[in-house]
Amino acid sequence: MMTAREQAKAVGDAVLYEGYLLYPYRASAGKNKVRWQWGVLMPPSFASDDTGEYADSHTECLLEPGSHTTLHVKLRFLQAQARIVQERDGDGYRTVDSLSVGHTEYTTWDEAVEREIDGVFRAADLLAGRVELPFDVEGSEDVEDLGVGRLLRRTQMLTGTMTVGLDSLDGPFGGVRLRVDLKNTSTWTEPGATREQALHHALLAAHLVLSVDSGHFLSMLEPPEWAKPAVEACVNVRVWPVLIGDNFRSEAMLASPIILYDNPAIAEESQGELFDGTEIDEILTLRTMTLTEDEKRQARATDPRAREIVDRVDSMPQELLDRLHGTVRYLRAVTGERSDPDADLRELTDITAKPDMPWWDPGADASVSPGTDSVVVAGIAVANGSKVRLRPELKRADAQDMFLTGLVATVRAVLSDVDGDRYVAVTLDDDPGADLQTTHGRFRYFSPDEIQPLEVTE
Repeated sequence: MMTAREQAKAVGDAVLYEGYLLYPYRASAGKNKVRWQWGVLMPPSFASDDTGEYADSHTECLLEPGSHTTLHVKLRFLQAQARIVQERDGDGYRTVDSLSVGHTEYTTWDEAVEREIDGVFRAADLLAGRVELPFDVEGSEDVEDLGVGRLLRRTQMLTGTMTVGLDSLDGPFGGVRLRVDLKNTSTWTEPGATREQALHHALLAAHLVLSVDSGHFLSMLEPPEWAKPAVEACVNVRVWPVLIGDNFRSEAMLASPIILYDNPAIAEESQGELFDGTEIDEILTLRTMTLTEDEKRQARATDPRAREIVDRVDSMPQELLDRLHGTVRYLRAVTGERSDPDADLRELTDITAKPDMPWWDPGADASVSPGTDSVVVAGIAVANGSKVRLRPELKRADAQDMFLTGLVATVRAVLSDVDGDRYVAVTLDDDPGADLQTTHGRFRYFSPDEIQPLEVTE
């Protein structure tokens, strides 16, 4: 099982390469001609409110430190690396878009180099005053000889500062507010520069992994009651602090340029990076399988990471593809001991035996019984078979649900989501296709506060 810090790095890797290269994974695709969308900290000379380009970010979150806490701040980002393809031309070289060498093709393209900057601070020092940590990354140039040509890889020098501080919270509960300012201080400037040029002097997908050796961070989404006013006073600019390893408190926090829920994790079924966490792995894998051989050739020539994706998909066995098709997670944990050791078996048998619920797989989660679970509404237990009148919440409902206001429906199941919130699945009584929908498990879903038992409405 991963530690919180290991989980933070795994999620951070996904953030680092989100949008790095999108399907169909070739440089000629329009979507891959506009690069680096998340966590871009430009050099100050290119930053502008008018264009939405910025050189800095600001993070604030809450921490309950121990008596001798040490704070670890790890800055992670990508640095653009120009890969220039050059063909031999007499005694010199000329730059070309692509070059074939044997069975391998190379394309001029901006790769990326992973960078990490580590800062270690004593909490006592940070409470005494803010600490600034300057950093720099030297530029480089590397040449790879291809015989008929060469690859020239070049990076530019980057400089920046990370400023860290702690402020004690008012009140009797203790705790501190952590502030981290990150800024690109690169001095590069060029009048009329394009965004593509400026990106070579930028911190790309910049994010912070925060951790403590004693004490813990508090959730910004579900803080304890005493901490809510302090959380509301926190200011976060271009990053959002996400708790890692738990939903309430943990030793690790990820300050991400992409807003995430607490305790994000990489799905066990994922076979590798696809650079688009907003998509479904199965869909992207199947799409990649449909690429023509020429398209695959172009993708392999674009980037070594694209080559790895295409090769992985080409060699993926059926059983691994099947794993991507779908996995049912446990919806809620079973706590306490059952007084009847055969209760689970009898409950599953009852569900399976119900002819009106063939869509439910009781093996998915033995703690959930849509056919027998109930929820109390207006003092009345509502369960499978109950008659209710629909009262959709207008602020939450979509346009279709709004037209259902006042209609009578039959509850077919009571379900829980991963957060433990309850929902009722219903079919409309005046819908001639209700029986067919029930057979296939296709329902309309409402929160308990959006229904009224018919006994109450009549």
